[in-house]
Amino acid sequence: MSAEVETLEQPQELVIDKPSEPLFSKRRKKFVTDPLNDDNPITVQVLGICSALAVTVKMEPTLIMSIAVIFVIVFANLIISLLRNLVPNRVRIIVQLAVIATLVTLVSEVLKAYYYPMYKILGAFVGLIITNCIVMGRLEAFAMGNKPWDSILDGLGSGMGYAWIILTVAFFRELLGSGSVFDFKVFEAVGLANFPTNALFVDSIGAFVILGILIWVQRSKTGYVEH
Repeated sequence: MSAEVETLEQPQELVIDKPSEPLFSKRRKKFVTDPLNDDNPITVQVLGICSALAVTVKMEPTLIMSIAVIFVIVFANLIISLLRNLVPNRVRIIVQLAVIATLVTLVSEVLKAYYYPMYKILGAFVGLIITNCIVMGRLEAFAMGNKPWDSILDGLGSGMGYAWIILTVAFFRELLGSGSVFDFKVFEAVGLANFPTNALFVDSIGAFVILGILIWVQRSKTGYVEH
């Protein structure tokens, strides 16, 4: 009887629910903003360079490639994050590749069905998204250890960081190499029809030059130094 009384007299601990983290908290905003500048996948991590050189002759295919990479990396991050506790560690790379390949195939088939001229230009390069180090890197480094919403934001930030760099490269390559932007003749429109273009920028070496300048400008502003 006395044991029952002692049990009843013990004070009950209050359970206080911690407020949930806002969807766009300061920590989560960094997942999107850091890859745009301080931790850019191309200019800082030096990943995804191949497509920055190969598809950036014109703005239109570069824009389509950017959308494709953002789509693949966001949904791959989401799927791998959802499966992270179910996938055995020894086969995680195979699962990641299977998810990426499925999403890339979906993008390729949509292009083939609805935008065949662009599919003929980008078909091979879209397929190479499967081996894009940016996508694999985010799955392995982030999605395998974080919750779905955080993984979505991380994928969005990395995809946008990749996109703005290759779009900037494409802008200058098309403008200086072909005298146009999205095939709109810029120099003719401003009365400079005889303005000389430079075939150097149509070649991949032009992409190297512009990308090198972007890396130099960005690192000069951020103070980033290789270690």
